[in-house]
Amino acid sequence: MRTEEGGAAEAVVASHRTVVELGEIAGLEDAAGVLRRAGVEEGQRFILGPDGSYDLALNRMLCDLPSWGVPSRNGQEAYCSELMLTCRFLHEARGGKTIWEMGGADLRAFKQTRLFAEDPDERIEYGSWQRYIAALDKWVAWSLDAEILAVEPFRYVDKVVMTPNGPKQVRVNSESEPGKSGQPVRFLHYEDYLLWRDVGLRGFLPDGGRDPKWRGRNGERNALFADLLVCTGMRLTEASCLLLPEVPPLAHGRGGFRLSKATTKRNKTRTVYARRRVLRDLHHYIAIERDELVQRKRTAGAYGWEDGHRVVRSSRQALVVEGRSRAWTAASLTYEDRLRLLSVDACGAELGPLWLWLGESGLPLRSSTWQSAFRRANERCAALGLDFDVHPHTLRHTFAVHMLGLLLRQTVRALGMREDRRFTLAQIKRLLIGNPMRKLQLLLGHAHEHTVHQYLDVLDEAQEIVLAALAEWDEHSAVLEGLQADEVSG
Repeated sequence: MRTEEGGAAEAVVASHRTVVELGEIAGLEDAAGVLRRAGVEEGQRFILGPDGSYDLALNRMLCDLPSWGVPSRNGQEAYCSELMLTCRFLHEARGGKTIWEMGGADLRAFKQTRLFAEDPDERIEYGSWQRYIAALDKWVAWSLDAEILAVEPFRYVDKVVMTPNGPKQVRVNSESEPGKSGQPVRFLHYEDYLLWRDVGLRGFLPDGGRDPKWRGRNGERNALFADLLVCTGMRLTEASCLLLPEVPPLAHGRGGFRLSKATTKRNKTRTVYARRRVLRDLHHYIAIERDELVQRKRTAGAYGWEDGHRVVRSSRQALVVEGRSRAWTAASLTYEDRLRLLSVDACGAELGPLWLWLGESGLPLRSSTWQSAFRRANERCAALGLDFDVHPHTLRHTFAVHMLGLLLRQTVRALGMREDRRFTLAQIKRLLIGNPMRKLQLLLGHAHEHTVHQYLDVLDEAQEIVLAALAEWDEHSAVLEGLQADEVSG
């Protein structure tokens, strides 16, 4: 096993990532088997103290997160990061305490440091603090259940909070700050999205011309990935770990991606729909750019993976893996499983990864690479005088907000009303009640993050309405892109 440090190089509390090696470790036979029997998976995060000590109980809690309502790898890594920062703060600022010695005074001191630091650049937003409290509360609940803590280390109070089903009394950490985020949902107008995409990812100038200084690579691939996010509302992890067999064929015309429950945040299978143009571009990427890359890297011997899952046959529902007695269902494949899927022919020769998105090395692109691409796009836009701060989740919200407007216009037309009629907020609420958009109104009126998720979950269920709205969005975007093309040619 080797690790990749997630913290600073000096002696501090840091998080690390497990990498299972097939080679032997001196003095320990079957190291990979030991990890497997202990339930440790490839990529599993763990925390080491500044002296290299391994807190068995704390790291067992991290391993147990999937059974405690945190199934996604991104969620688990976020919880690990929050607890690691807590341990680091206690060690450096609270006299070398461990997390098991933490009390209310320590939490208040950490809150002061995080929310109200003297340097504004070191302050976090209230939403980030709420996510931290959620991780800390999960640790408390697990520790009480495991009988490691005898009592709650912090004070909890009863509060009334608004939920999609109305007011509800809940017990919350006294240091939580519900309702104070004050951050509106960040999204882009479609025209702004096209400008950010073309300038930041594709290397154009703000006036639409080509930038002769542009030296970026993979611009069209990166722009295609962004298009997929903005037209489907997929989360970063969901879109980044798609497999070739999961790409819907062009012939059907519906563009439905069936997302595996093992890769979705709520461990729930759902279908999202892509615009036909985006789906066509995706097939073009697979057949030309990706295929040329894979053939070149295969010739260079890039796919002789010793730890790969060798796939003999694959479909959207299942895979036949060499050496396995039964087929694997796509719904059961985790993010890490998908990284190791390698297609082989009837003779056993490696054909290439099943992972859709590949880097210049011919190997799968992880989520962190896409985040870096978005960051570079923002920096390029800033250098050209464009103020954008776009993240993958911004495009998810962009999809949601634009879809809300389209669905509302459809509702207005269905009721025989004129589209240019002005509505009060109360009238809009009444329009939405009784149809699949009822919960969408809650998004606009709530600051809590969970409301955003419930709103998007409703879209997953209203498939026929979503398809109709996507068709209208296709027409709208085609007009905009046509206008831009005319301006460039003119």
